[in-house]
Amino acid sequence: MRKERRPRAAPGLACAEHSEGSGSGPLPEPGSAGCRALRREVCSCRGGGWWACCAACRGAAPLIPTMALSWALRLPCRHLRPLSALLRSLPGRDHSLLTEKTAAKQKEKKKPRKGCSLPGSSWEERLANAVTPLWRLPYQEQLQVKYESQRKILQTLASRLKELGVDVQQPDGLCCPLQPVVPSCYEDFIRRSPLDSCILFHEGGHWRELVVRTTSRGHTMAIVTFHPQELGQEALAMQKALLKEFFTCGPGRVCALTSLYFQESTMTRCSHEQSPFQLLHGEPHIFEEVLGLKFRISPDAFFQVNTGGAEVLYQAVGELSQAGGDTVLLDICCGTGTIGLSLAHRVSKVIGIEVVAKAIEDARWNAAFNGISNCEFHGGKAEAVLPQLLSSWEGPQPLVAVVNPSRAGLHYRVVRAIRNCKSIRRLLYISCKPEGEAMRNFLELCCPPNPQKKLSGEPFTPTLVIPFDMFPHTVHCELVLLFTR
Repeated sequence: MRKERRPRAAPGLACAEHSEGSGSGPLPEPGSAGCRALRREVCSCRGGGWWACCAACRGAAPLIPTMALSWALRLPCRHLRPLSALLRSLPGRDHSLLTEKTAAKQKEKKKPRKGCSLPGSSWEERLANAVTPLWRLPYQEQLQVKYESQRKILQTLASRLKELGVDVQQPDGLCCPLQPVVPSCYEDFIRRSPLDSCILFHEGGHWRELVVRTTSRGHTMAIVTFHPQELGQEALAMQKALLKEFFTCGPGRVCALTSLYFQESTMTRCSHEQSPFQLLHGEPHIFEEVLGLKFRISPDAFFQVNTGGAEVLYQAVGELSQAGGDTVLLDICCGTGTIGLSLAHRVSKVIGIEVVAKAIEDARWNAAFNGISNCEFHGGKAEAVLPQLLSSWEGPQPLVAVVNPSRAGLHYRVVRAIRNCKSIRRLLYISCKPEGEAMRNFLELCCPPNPQKKLSGEPFTPTLVIPFDMFPHTVHCELVLLFTR
């Protein structure tokens, strides 16, 4: 019989169980700098383990709810089978041959890959190398690494455009000027924090993900994703009751949750429509302030993790848009309406489009609460809503479009609608992964007219790019690209 192992606390930290005399250090006191250092983002189960991540730096950080949750529910620890055991279990296989092949491949890897941990590294170092590969570099060097990464992306774009017959190359090989990376607003906060980054890891069959969202107003929302497996409704109800009791009456009450949500999910990610978020405790929403406006946030609504960085980004978007009093702003993939509402005072009208229904409800509430009356928000897929909206556009007012899609980029029909709308002369594309599918969007926006792809409009030209370091200690940037024509 395989023995069940209780969850372990990371060195220097202790769950409620280990702090009773195992020799590990105590948890941060409620309300201490340790507690306040926790910021918004995920603690997700990957490969059966919990990852606690600090949103301010996207590095691992102690996440008290996860640690205490694993202790209170006494979740069993089920280990993945090692590769050798898996090979031995395969019927009809020449195990010695498989082992020899594996060994031969390992010998071929003479040089360690960039960012890989060296033999003998501690688990903390291996985690840091995997999650925050730039953590060893001084912050200014991190910014330089990110800058060079964005340079390569723009060089690739210039090269691809040249292949299409579009000559936009600058003397430095870029398609347009590239400004320095805007530093993270949270860097100073992270440096002052007394806590080191860490990871809490355990395995289970049901508890899949814990997302913790916090705001500058002191609100904390926890969203637990649970795989029901073969459990019946009575067993599920018991787990939800235990979860609520833990966070309201048990050790988890120190987290002072504003909202506690529970979602049953058999997929990597489910929307509210696919599997409703069930409010177990507290308020249905949390609230954040951005640029003097108050925003309501639902559990599945997108909201920038780095709020201070988002304010700087939105201000830059407003300046780059050059929107005047007669301008209509298209806020595509608008989420809770943060960009459109923060720029509403500059323009005559804001039109937002968002696929997440709850986010649209938040956006409309946000507009009404902040007394903003020149905004309208449309729910639905952008590829369905935008072409219909632009096909009937006859207004004399100039259009400025701002798009902020997910890593998957914009649907082709959205790009085509923007490209073929003559009124749109200025486009701001905000991308968290410009080297991915967004690159396809850039090429479609800037290539010569192509009747086969129904791209008849005048091509855009990349004019300026500004990277924003929203995620210190990682290689990632939020890139704002200005396209004009």
